[in-house]
Amino acid sequence: MPGKPAERDIDLIIEYVGRGGGGRPPSGDGGDDGEGGRREPDRPRYQRRYYTAVIVSVVAILVFFVGLAAAFIVRRGSSGTWVSIQIPAILWVNTAVLLASSVTLELARHKLASGRIVVFRRLWILTTALGLLFLIGQYIGWRQLQAQGVYIASNPASSFFYIFTGAHAAHLLGGVAVLLLVGLRKFETCRLSRPVAAEVASYYWHFMDALWVFLLALIYIGK
Repeated sequence: MPGKPAERDIDLIIEYVGRGGGGRPPSGDGGDDGEGGRREPDRPRYQRRYYTAVIVSVVAILVFFVGLAAAFIVRRGSSGTWVSIQIPAILWVNTAVLLASSVTLELARHKLASGRIVVFRRLWILTTALGLLFLIGQYIGWRQLQAQGVYIASNPASSFFYIFTGAHAAHLLGGVAVLLLVGLRKFETCRLSRPVAAEVASYYWHFMDALWVFLLALIYIGK
């Protein structure tokens, strides 16, 4: 009927005034996204917190490792007791495994964007498994060095090696936990959507991959 839209607008204005005003008045379309009257802009604003959190985490980790790298360079140039260590060959295999995990992660995100949830889960599980395989490989590398009598306190070079690889492994383990959370959580009842969660996790994971390549190059050049 012709009078219905006008009546609805009046009702909305009355509701707005009754709430004490403030902010933007409700529009005539009701602003309903089908989720109990919650407007769509609320979701991106809420999800931006996760992007901010991962950026802060990445910056903090980067500052930490840059400090370690600076100490490594200074100690390497001034130490008279620096004894180079032989990098275990398995670390090169680990590098290939970690880089492959970034590839499978991006493939998983692509499948998720196209709505192929089953394929996404399989690739996401594969990414997580590759992350765990990398950590196992790191442990094997440490055991190989220990079999050669090279420990964290043996000399400055071995100390930095264990600190670099151990700190990176600890942060990567946190990334594996995030991958498990994204892969197993039911996002249907969560305000955070699975694509956003996967994207945020990918930022952290790719950063850890790049950080590992940097650390390995630093160890190799400074050995």
